[in-house]
Amino acid sequence: MNIAIIGYGKMGHEIEKAAKAKGITVQSVININDKNAKYKEINEESLKDVDVCIDFTTPDSVVENIRKIASLKKNIVVGTTGWYDKLDEVKGIVNSNNVGFIYATNFSVGVNIFFKIVEAAAKLINKVDEYDVFGYEMHHKNKVDSPSGTAKSIGNILIKNIQRKNKLVFDKLDRKIEPNELHFASVRSGSIPGTHSVGFDSSADTIELKHTARNREGFALGALMAAQWINNKKGFYDINDM
Repeated sequence: MNIAIIGYGKMGHEIEKAAKAKGITVQSVININDKNAKYKEINEESLKDVDVCIDFTTPDSVVENIRKIASLKKNIVVGTTGWYDKLDEVKGIVNSNNVGFIYATNFSVGVNIFFKIVEAAAKLINKVDEYDVFGYEMHHKNKVDSPSGTAKSIGNILIKNIQRKNKLVFDKLDRKIEPNELHFASVRSGSIPGTHSVGFDSSADTIELKHTARNREGFALGALMAAQWINNKKGFYDINDM
């Protein structure tokens, strides 16, 4: 399988390293602002002989990237977050061009296991009104979206499975929180790859679940697994389909 890496930041470099270790050919690296990237633009030349493109860029550029890649009939993996208000538009692009597309708020295998653990815990907590719920996430200082896509996914899992909570609050609160609200806070600092925590608190005790990424290796491996899975497929998928 031949891949193109769209975006040559820290994740792009990690994917390149992991691909070489797995025997996957990095046919093309595309980044408009990096002198070390082989190509500056997504076009027929830069995607020649590419089977799957992996995009880790920015929320501002990803939809246009998808449009260009799909028009060239290449399958796509998107690990970029912060664009989900354009989901319907992207589905239309994918379907009209008859390509394969898969995205995730987080491609880490461990994080997706964590989603399932949080879901199971939320179903238990739903039965015990004495517990309130909270969440927080921490990421490096260069992350461009807040809250993270992963935090939104976790929050949605919680409110889907805990009936007394039906509203997520990601902004700061300058007031008393309402009983139906679930506060999910964000911190940005240093070089933290990503930490996500969920807590269930009562007057008697606190239960806390946490996933901490040590590095970006897990994200890269998950994205490559997705590329192998979407290769030769058609249609719009997310990581749960995989």
